[in-house]
Amino acid sequence: LRNFDLSGFDFRGSISLFAKNFQRNLLFSIFWVAMSDGYYSSKKTDDICEDVCGQDGSRAAKALSRVRCVLRGLDFKTYIFFFTIVPIFIFGVYLHGQKLTYFLRPLWESPPKPFQTLPHYYHENASMETLCSLHGWKHRESPRRVFDAVLFSNEVDMLTIRWKELYPYITQFVILESNSTFTGLPKPLVFAGNREKFKFVEPRLTYGNIGGRFKRGENPFVEEAYQRIALDQLIRLAGIEEDDLLIMSDVDEIPSAYTINLLRWCDGYPPILHLQLKNYLYSFEYLVDNKSWRASIHRYKPGQTRYAHFRQGDTLLADSGWHCSFCFRHISEFVFKMKAYSHNDRVRFSHYLNPKRIQDVICRGTDLFDMLPEEYTFREIIGKLGPIPRSYSAVHLPAHLIEKAESYKYLLPGNCIRESG
Repeated sequence: LRNFDLSGFDFRGSISLFAKNFQRNLLFSIFWVAMSDGYYSSKKTDDICEDVCGQDGSRAAKALSRVRCVLRGLDFKTYIFFFTIVPIFIFGVYLHGQKLTYFLRPLWESPPKPFQTLPHYYHENASMETLCSLHGWKHRESPRRVFDAVLFSNEVDMLTIRWKELYPYITQFVILESNSTFTGLPKPLVFAGNREKFKFVEPRLTYGNIGGRFKRGENPFVEEAYQRIALDQLIRLAGIEEDDLLIMSDVDEIPSAYTINLLRWCDGYPPILHLQLKNYLYSFEYLVDNKSWRASIHRYKPGQTRYAHFRQGDTLLADSGWHCSFCFRHISEFVFKMKAYSHNDRVRFSHYLNPKRIQDVICRGTDLFDMLPEEYTFREIIGKLGPIPRSYSAVHLPAHLIEKAESYKYLLPGNCIRESG
């Protein structure tokens, strides 16, 4: 074996030489093959190819000779460049092409239309009349009914925290689960198996389950849409009526109790109101930003209101709750969600699912999928590079989380270790 020192390698000169020789020999080859009688009529010969230009033979043999001429025109350093550096570059693009795409996102995708953000006023000692007035709304004589509807996968702890937070103000809890993930993988009916834990909502519970279609390879968003349509039907069966409030959000997108109470007692806000939630990752130790907006609350209109998880309006109520993404107790739950949810294409390599790697990622506050931030400006992308800064505040979190802090210790600052089961 020989070691090659490329420190003095003139890349620019090699490329220039390659281009010059390649162009010269390629044109020469084309001219040679194009000659009607098969002979080269010029008295001059290419000094590189003089040993083959005058040889007799078939047209194919002469064409092959031309190719040999081109290759012989390359020096050793050029070979090193194209057979070592170029493959390494291609392999690097394969490994990090997704990062490159996300980093260049500001060049190919414009940011969405900004929301009109409404200020949110609250104090525990302020009367509801005062709070409605501060928002520019009118106080109602009686509160609206509120329906909370969710699609359920396996987030037992987050569902408990959510329903404990909202319990005083919800008329009916509506939950639908399937024996299939969005990606077509079979799954147990987790809620049905843990229903005893939710006895406190049983009198106000509408539960349904739906069989999966198990179409492997199909776009996961198709199965997700199919389940959301089924949830629409279940909401109607729960007895919702016109002008009732309907919360549309994932299990881990938790509106605060005081937000829901405000909206049930006030009149004057838009019929569709998105909720700005504090965006956490892995636990309430890692506060990413305040940009979670997909949760929404609707004044129900029969025949018009459809359960969805995308932007449906232009108005956003500030500081309305918490979104805790990938906030699981067990490492196995992380693995399951990574394979099961709609963006499972982000699992590009099998080692992403390694339990030791997942535990390390959680404690460092980095990205499970080794992705760059999904932002629309270079300033925002660069500003979010690296691990998420730790937060040491456990103030203004869901009440049940604090009341049962020992049970949910893994969700609080300073407790990144997860159970292996």
